[in-house]
Amino acid sequence: MSAAVLVSVLSGGTAYAEPAPPISWVRCPDNPEGECGRLSVPLDWKRPGGQRIDLAVARHAATDPARRLGVLMVDPGGPGGSAADFALSRLFSPELRARFDIVGIDSRGTGKSLAIRCADLVAEQPPTYPADKAGFTALLRFNQGAVEKCRARSGPIFDHADSAVVAQDMDAVRRALGERKISYLGLSYGTVFGQAYAEKFGHRLRAMVLDSVVDHSADLKRFMGDRAAAADDSFVEFVRWCDRTDSCVLHGKDVYAAWEAALVRADGEPLGRQRLIDSMYGALRGPDWAYAAELVAGTETRSSAARSFEPNYESVRLATVCQDFSLRIKDFRQYARLRAEELRRSPIMRGSLIGHDEAAACAGVARPPSNPPHRLDLRHAPKIMVLSARHDPTTPYDWAVNIHRQAPRNTALMTYEGWGHVAYPRSECTRGGVDAYLLDLTVPARSCPAVES
Repeated sequence: MSAAVLVSVLSGGTAYAEPAPPISWVRCPDNPEGECGRLSVPLDWKRPGGQRIDLAVARHAATDPARRLGVLMVDPGGPGGSAADFALSRLFSPELRARFDIVGIDSRGTGKSLAIRCADLVAEQPPTYPADKAGFTALLRFNQGAVEKCRARSGPIFDHADSAVVAQDMDAVRRALGERKISYLGLSYGTVFGQAYAEKFGHRLRAMVLDSVVDHSADLKRFMGDRAAAADDSFVEFVRWCDRTDSCVLHGKDVYAAWEAALVRADGEPLGRQRLIDSMYGALRGPDWAYAAELVAGTETRSSAARSFEPNYESVRLATVCQDFSLRIKDFRQYARLRAEELRRSPIMRGSLIGHDEAAACAGVARPPSNPPHRLDLRHAPKIMVLSARHDPTTPYDWAVNIHRQAPRNTALMTYEGWGHVAYPRSECTRGGVDAYLLDLTVPARSCPAVES
């Protein structure tokens, strides 16, 4: 472990010397393979001499230190996922665990880094699909009150948790570890953290993988509309599976007609059709097509899997997603236009659960976003690997294509020709391509065939 050093960093246009003391590691109490520690960083990077906060960090040390390549920083996304827990998970291949110290930082507002917990404040939220001006006004006023209560409960961390700030924290950990450069693997919303780091600290990157990209250049219309279209695309793929699979309970039937009938049937149930749509969306994320068929047939006996590593997503998105994207629906007229676009692009699924709900949650948030969407600038970064499933209902494939289009010289796009959200663990091809890139900086093949489970 290196001694403390003084490093000049640039923040808010002002250069300053930021001490980087080493992290004191102890054995993680709930995982004997991991080391846990904390790092003190400024609450506001523009005021480095002001209040400080502690970030929770965990690492799995390289099991083959003689061949160690350095640090692989990881994040599971959400936002709301514990990267500290994720770093100690078994997702990563034995070779990555052998060659890298795998490090995860609980980003601000998550895990053990001053977790923002306001889910109870939004539990009574009015319908997020308002039918008229009065309904939208009720939603807007409720959100305004919930955000202010959440801010008061959470303290100053609430206003200092966007992805640009997280990137500053990541580099502070790099310095504390004594590493000249790091590698990074971000999944889903972790790709927004990665994009911010690559823009601010591209010269500090050895390698970066962005798996299932959230496009930080997306405006409100694309944020909702692209995701709506992706949800329908995944449903079409489910129907194709059912048509070719004898074990599907709807095999040989008109699945589209059965889905419409299921929606009508759900209208008479206590939770209504939105519960059915949301459950279907969860099944498509897996994908768990057998469960999707049971939902349509009305024979389901279980619930879809819960999000992994994302215990406080509903809370932290108010402080992170709402500050990373311009999701400020001003009035019912604008909402009606956006809703019409969702339905135009998604006549089957009636939109995207996450795309719609995140926009609805951010309606009523005051002031413009602190880290607004913009065209990606990767001029100082190395070649970045962008990975996506072609039929991902959550982070549209078009978003990965757009990231590559914005930085063709600095990105390499690998397509998993299959389904579901998060592509890395899908097959030997996807895992092998990511591993080869991280280990040897080998530019991956352009595509990997689909694998049906």
